[in-house]
Amino acid sequence: MTMSAGWYLRRLSRMGPREVGGRAADAVRRRRWRSARPNCPSVTGARFTAVLPAGTIAAIPPDAAKRLIAEADRLMDGHAEYFGVVRDDLVDPDWWCDPKTGRRAPWGYAFDVPYRNEDAVGDIKQIWELSRHQYLTVLAAAYAITGNERYAERVAEHLRSWWVANPPLRGVHWISGIELGIRLLSWVWIRRLLDGWPGVAGLFEGNPVALNQIWHHQRWLAAFPSRGSSANNHVIAETAGQFAAACAFGWFPSSARWRADALRSLERHLRSNTFDSGLNRELATEYHGLVLELGLAAVAEADAADVPVPASIRLVLLRMTDALAAVVDSRLRPPRQGDADDGHGLVLDGAGTDRWASLLATGDAVFGRLAWWPAVTGTDVRTPLLSALIRPTAQAVTRPASRPAHFADAGMTILRGPAEIWCRCDGGPHGFLSIAAHAHADALSVEVRHDGVDVLADPGTFCYHGQPEWRQYFRSTLGHNTLQLDGGDQSVSGGPFLWTRHAHSRVLAADTSDASDAGTARWCAEHDGYQRSVHRRRVELTAASQELRVVDEVRGPRRAVRLAFHLGPAIAADLVGNRAVLAWTRDGEGRSAVLDLPGQLCWREHRGETDPPLGWYSAGFGRKEPASTLVGTGFADGAGGFTTVLRFRG
Repeated sequence: MTMSAGWYLRRLSRMGPREVGGRAADAVRRRRWRSARPNCPSVTGARFTAVLPAGTIAAIPPDAAKRLIAEADRLMDGHAEYFGVVRDDLVDPDWWCDPKTGRRAPWGYAFDVPYRNEDAVGDIKQIWELSRHQYLTVLAAAYAITGNERYAERVAEHLRSWWVANPPLRGVHWISGIELGIRLLSWVWIRRLLDGWPGVAGLFEGNPVALNQIWHHQRWLAAFPSRGSSANNHVIAETAGQFAAACAFGWFPSSARWRADALRSLERHLRSNTFDSGLNRELATEYHGLVLELGLAAVAEADAADVPVPASIRLVLLRMTDALAAVVDSRLRPPRQGDADDGHGLVLDGAGTDRWASLLATGDAVFGRLAWWPAVTGTDVRTPLLSALIRPTAQAVTRPASRPAHFADAGMTILRGPAEIWCRCDGGPHGFLSIAAHAHADALSVEVRHDGVDVLADPGTFCYHGQPEWRQYFRSTLGHNTLQLDGGDQSVSGGPFLWTRHAHSRVLAADTSDASDAGTARWCAEHDGYQRSVHRRRVELTAASQELRVVDEVRGPRRAVRLAFHLGPAIAADLVGNRAVLAWTRDGEGRSAVLDLPGQLCWREHRGETDPPLGWYSAGFGRKEPASTLVGTGFADGAGGFTTVLRFRG
């Protein structure tokens, strides 16, 4: 995918004067850096002191250690899977090759590489992911647990290979700040976890090549921060990585300045990226997880290096953790909202470790759980390692006395009912900042689960670059459980990470009384995304009947309507007329529900269609599978509304 002149004009229109000036200065600096690449200052007597406290490794639960070692052994054999692509080349990887397309990114000055053009470069996510070196943190953790030097030797071999193949400012791995920031964080943890290995000092502080790489990474991040309309999760990764490296690898003349600047930026952007309620302003759940992981890792480095951090940083992370505990379902699954690219801030665990349970376990260890938090029964490696470094600090803040269900600033409402019925209602802002990069056109959508199973599902994300028709579908209004008018989206897209017009939603009522207490929980909201018309939706969850009622009204002139309900991949649907009988299995037990759809519309089931895409579910980035989507078509003429009733059986 290449960007047209029109895209650049649309992108420019979403910037303010300060951002335009900053980007112009960046462009001048990039031209200057093409021919001016200074060497790392001379470093003598460097020592790594940010080691794990004694006894930390022994505190890792045996089952978590077993999963991690199994993962490390798969990696040692060369096997991994990234974004649905199975790889068997990790014994000696090609750092520039995309295994999905077979293309190799071109060599040259980093800022000349057309990384958005899949025909020239390949799938950039596939190329970048391995070079975050998070698989090497897994191998380093396996060494720390077992003492087996083969893990450490493989890490050293791959780092040396990467450093030689990717000199400063050459090639695709020097384009994006988020990649540099996460890579620095990985290197800090690799050095920490290999501390007992005799060769570790020669790999890092005694290695001029490593010192040059660490210095140039930090110099780059100090020069090219994400700015203005792009200051989302990327800037958190940049500042967290910069700060971590300046704390743990504080060997350079600029280290103190880099550390102070990164800490100020991290504090400012953690606050600006987070609602007061604790939810992430991008309204994309996976980025909530990414930012929380990065923030916790940064605080761990500060405490390990005895660097004071503002109380506001810990407070934001505390609120984010409480918010996560509040919104997860009975199986600790958070909402599937907005973009998701499977990005992690710090990977120290093997396959099968639950990301969200791990974050809640770390929150419990660092901040302390509240009585209403859901129970976390799983184990992980990361929690004992992070909590060994982070110092418990009393927070002078009042935490929620009961489980929050309505987050007014984020426009998210969770209705809970009997038999583990969970329903997310979306009445919040379209997205974060002027471009709302990771938003979907999903105003007033609902997401419904039964005991953790997606019944009315948010289909997910699937891809970012290279497949524009799929990118468009998964972020479209038709791709969500909401109502579409005249075949258009509620918000107007100007590119794969750009919205030029945003729908504005407002919640009119939110009574989140627990429907499991034989009452009825209610929610109502509306949005103005369709010019000349207003879409209003009411949702009621009634305990006694285990019934969810959705009423859609369109106020304005007669318009063509499409109302979509996307079913989870585990749901089989038998649609007859305007009634669908839904069936699925959970833990070997059959479950069912009846979905009565508005009779004024003509209903049809769509599954796995490609021209155009319709009827798909993406469980993770790069993966998709057919799933049933029920679409009703007709007209809205202002007379009455469209009523949908989902009734669970038993």
